[in-house]
Amino acid sequence: MLTFHVNYNTNQGLLTIQQYARQKLKMSLTAWRKFKHTGSIQRNGQLALPCDFIHSGDTLSFDSTITNHIEPAYEPLDIAYEDDTLLIINKAPGLLVHPTSNQQELTLANYIMGHYARRNEFHNFHPVHRLDRNTSGLILIAKVPYIQQQLSEKSISGITRNYLALVHGKLLNQGFIHAPIGRKPGSIIERIVTNEGQEALTEYTTLESFENATLIQVKLLTGRTHQIRVHMAYIGHPLLGDDLYGGTRNLINRQALHSSMLNFIHPMSKNEMCILSPLPNDMLQTLNKLRGNKK
Repeated sequence: MLTFHVNYNTNQGLLTIQQYARQKLKMSLTAWRKFKHTGSIQRNGQLALPCDFIHSGDTLSFDSTITNHIEPAYEPLDIAYEDDTLLIINKAPGLLVHPTSNQQELTLANYIMGHYARRNEFHNFHPVHRLDRNTSGLILIAKVPYIQQQLSEKSISGITRNYLALVHGKLLNQGFIHAPIGRKPGSIIERIVTNEGQEALTEYTTLESFENATLIQVKLLTGRTHQIRVHMAYIGHPLLGDDLYGGTRNLINRQALHSSMLNFIHPMSKNEMCILSPLPNDMLQTLNKLRGNKK
């Protein structure tokens, strides 16, 4: 259930609950219809109608009926942060985020449904962003559609997503990659830099250099599929372990990419959130090998 404390200037006239939700809370039409037609609306603890007027100081609560088709699975999750509306998971490499039509394996979504079930919480699966199967690290999950909507609208401008990556070759200092990304003809998976693609912008900063590899921090300024992997390959420095885009698996058997930091304003509390995740063991071991061979 979502609860809001009403605060607005009534000098211009009173607002109905529907007007307040759409104008002041910026609730999407889809989310509003779910609350209106399949859920409930309460004002100060009592059932209310969309056309009821509200005053500053009132409390509004919205609840909706949950229809979930993802089976729960019960495995421990590495939870970086959780409250009534948000869940941030530190995802292990090799784990799909969401079930697909042609696979039967368990995914992060199944484990999250199991986590909710253990806590007697009733939510659907609302990821704000996604990670590739073999990318590890932080992924932001909303517990209700309204919060997903609020964060998704700010996914680029309002959420800072930093990654740590190990790439082939030596990269000096820092750089900015501005190159459009689109689907590779004939492939449903692979992406390429192409003039027909969508705008894609990536910033990177060198953290540590080795003889034939570099540890970099990457900041996404857009959110295209495989963006970091494609952009680093495009400038001649594919990720270690990323054999789809020209990397080798001599030191690590998956792309050496980790979602290490999320920074955003919480849509309910308005507090600044900064969640960090250290390197996972396989990338840390690879880094230590590189340090041992450093010349």
